Amino acid sequence: MNIVVLIGNLASEPELRHTPAGKAVCEFRIAVSRGKDEADFFSIVTWERQAELCAEYIAKGSKVGVEGRLLHSTWEKDGAKRSKIEVVAHRVNFLGSKRDAHEEIPATTTTDEDIPF
Repeated sequence: MNIVVLIGNLASEPELRHTPAGKAVCEFRIAVSRGKDEADFFSIVTWERQAELCAEYIAKGSKVGVEGRLLHSTWEKDGAKRSKIEVVAHRVNFLGSKRDAHEEIPATTTTDEDIPF
């Protein structure tokens, strides 16, 4: 079973881009508190409409809840093997916004069929 649930604050601005096929993808990092003055940082990836909503409604410092799965990727660059682990978000709950505390912000959900592999 591959399930991840995190609550934290955005440590970077969301970066929205589109694949060559036109699918929206948004990436950002969150900081999750591990105790006093300690945090762990996680890379988050969202797709399609959820990606567009994340880019529109959250900013660095915003509090979010993320549900998803871990994805481990490996590749080779300049003869060196590289790898990364990121969270592919199925759901992002906007728990706070730096843009407007009174603005209504929708929760978003995707299914595995919406996420390209």
